[in-house]
Amino acid sequence: MTNTDIIGFIGVAILLIAYFLNLNNKLEKDSLVYLQMNFFGAGLACLASVLMKYLPFIILEGCWTIVSAFGLLKCIRQK
Repeated sequence: MTNTDIIGFIGVAILLIAYFLNLNNKLEKDSLVYLQMNFFGAGLACLASVLMKYLPFIILEGCWTIVSAFGLLKCIRQK
């Protein structure tokens, strides 16, 4: 397993854990922790995609990271 694989697996694991916790009502979609998990998970998955030079997932994870960043900023401003 390469470093790129490890980065990607960690990012995807964070995203899936956040999704699972949200579905099971352990994290609200507007909570700071949920938004942080999405931001960092998508950011790591995007980084792995960049390292692999796989454009479709660079676009997907890059957009996910940006959307999560906007959600984080909104959450922080409200508090």
